[in-house]
Amino acid sequence: MSEFTVYPAIDLRNGQVVRLMQGDPDQQTVYGNDPASVARRWLDAGSQWLHVVNLDGSFENQDNQNQEALQAILEVLEDEVQVQFGGGLRTMADVAWAVEVGVRRIILGTAAVIEPWMLEEALQALGPERVSVAIDARDGFVKVRGWQEGTDVSAVELAQRVAGQGVTRINFTNILHDGAGMGVDIQTTQEVAEKSGLAVVASGGVASLEDIKEVKVAGFDGVIVGRALYEEQIDLKEALAC
Repeated sequence: MSEFTVYPAIDLRNGQVVRLMQGDPDQQTVYGNDPASVARRWLDAGSQWLHVVNLDGSFENQDNQNQEALQAILEVLEDEVQVQFGGGLRTMADVAWAVEVGVRRIILGTAAVIEPWMLEEALQALGPERVSVAIDARDGFVKVRGWQEGTDVSAVELAQRVAGQGVTRINFTNILHDGAGMGVDIQTTQEVAEKSGLAVVASGGVASLEDIKEVKVAGFDGVIVGRALYEEQIDLKEALAC
């Protein structure tokens, strides 16, 4: 079993650090206009990884500001902290750009669902340690394009499929829990992990240190924490120590 990892989340929209409630672009809270300084804050707290998301890319909107913000984040980190990055990676050219600017692990969501061949190409080019799949589900079924479009693919079905393609790690989010501070959906996350055999990074709903401990005890690979850090419900140093 790999070491449990806490991933502070930096969600980018129009170059700002934001959080959305249950992925709803109309329920947005802005937490900063300088993503690089936020990254420095998590670096200084001792983080080894950051989870960075290009929300505009996910929504298929113009995302130049987010691309610039990602590059600024990576310059601040100077390889001291690794970055996993997703949102709007729809082509292999997008993937190549992310790797070129310094992203350690790329995350495919929509592309993994609608363009399975692209996932296979990314795995061949980078290897399974540098490729993860985001499985974001509502009522058990995967949503794509920034969680705005539904599918008839279940979370378990997608997890099993990508495992068959060579993926070893996924990020799983129950959308109803995301940003809502109701705790992680342990039961569904466990079902996805057990039926696919994949390492899972849990996401959505973390509101306390107890939530993080529960995720760790459940045997997951890691946890992504967003709003609870920005609202100071959780101290990152304490989270990393627990």
